[in-house]
Amino acid sequence: MITAQKIQRVTSKGQITLPISWRKATGANMIVLAVKGAHIEIAPARLRDESEYTVFDAIRDNGGKGIRASDLTKLLKRIGG
Repeated sequence: MITAQKIQRVTSKGQITLPISWRKATGANMIVLAVKGAHIEIAPARLRDESEYTVFDAIRDNGGKGIRASDLTKLLKRIGG
């Protein structure tokens, strides 16, 4: 296993950029973030079923409740024709 490290600036909005070589190497188009002590762990999201994850920031965008991707797709189809 190859370990790579990179110092990355965090923007004023809290954003970072993951190098494309890392995204390609891990197949990551979605990530999971976890705080472990004084460290932040970033790992590729491994979804069993697309309907299992939520879309949007649940607290900010939906009154604290997540929206399943399948429910969002149904809603968009209804309002989009």
